[in-house]
Amino acid sequence: MNAGNPEQLAMDVLWEVETTPIVWLQGMGDWLAVPFGLLTDLGSQTFVIALVALIFWSVNAKVGARLFVAVAVSAVVNYLFKSLFYGARPYWFSADISAHSAEESFGVPSGHAQHATVLWGYLGAKTGDRRWMWAAGVLIALMGLSRVYLGVHFISDVLAGLLFGGALLWATLRWEDRIAAWWRGLDTARWVLYLALASLLPCVLATLWQLGVRGDWTPPADWIGAVPLDPAAYTLVSLYSLGGVLMGGVCGLTLLDRRGGYSASGTLVARIARFVLGISVVLLIQVVGDIATGGLEGLAEAVVAYAVYTVLAFWALFLAPELFVRTGLATRSDQATDTPTGPDHA
Repeated sequence: MNAGNPEQLAMDVLWEVETTPIVWLQGMGDWLAVPFGLLTDLGSQTFVIALVALIFWSVNAKVGARLFVAVAVSAVVNYLFKSLFYGARPYWFSADISAHSAEESFGVPSGHAQHATVLWGYLGAKTGDRRWMWAAGVLIALMGLSRVYLGVHFISDVLAGLLFGGALLWATLRWEDRIAAWWRGLDTARWVLYLALASLLPCVLATLWQLGVRGDWTPPADWIGAVPLDPAAYTLVSLYSLGGVLMGGVCGLTLLDRRGGYSASGTLVARIARFVLGISVVLLIQVVGDIATGGLEGLAEAVVAYAVYTVLAFWALFLAPELFVRTGLATRSDQATDTPTGPDHA
């Protein structure tokens, strides 16, 4: 499937129309690249990992745990659709669009818009304060606008991301308590099976789609911008990495819960120490992972990335909390005092 099929032709027509407003927006001046670049960093993988870890380890473990699951599921869904749609980035499609940021994965739907909706929407809703909810809404809108200005997303990509993110946010807020209770009632064999399916099935589906249906894909001739070397491979590896995050993280949270949970309460010094220690190991695992995947390509790289990110998430959601409890930096949830806003434990 390549240029010339009805699907590709329809997307080309839509992207051609959307090129004009992007060029107009970028015509407002390069000075916007810095503030929009800083804004878009609030949706980057590095920032999201650090923020969710901070909340789980040092602020409110229950909110952090549920936020992690929502964001991880959102990320897997997003990259599954990227792997299926093969959507261009604006600066890949048109040489008239400047690339103020570089991306190697496919574009549809916008991950930043989707994850921002889930992340900031969930946090805003949990405050119960309308002012923070409005602030979250403004931040989400500006995040979407920044992606368009930077030349890395079409308007339709952002709208699709907002749609998927809004649906996941609504489902999370509506059913999180019910799903948590159901998950706790599962025996070990069942939750391991369900988790394996949730983390691996999207990877297998995308692999079959890429190697089978899209096996002969090359960038269409009318993508006349700066197309990266192999966006299909990069997108697939990213999906496997996120599948590993989901596997390791939910496995860790489940085991932690069955050991008595974990409380993020404590002194300011203890909270800071937890974050510094925990994030240092996360960074170390990422460095080791980069070395491990450095000489690999294709499916081999994807499988190793899955394993690395499984370990990383398992550290963050199980091994680190267990270490904090055993070293006296934290307590079990049933030994801690609840915060004024409710239990702060997982």
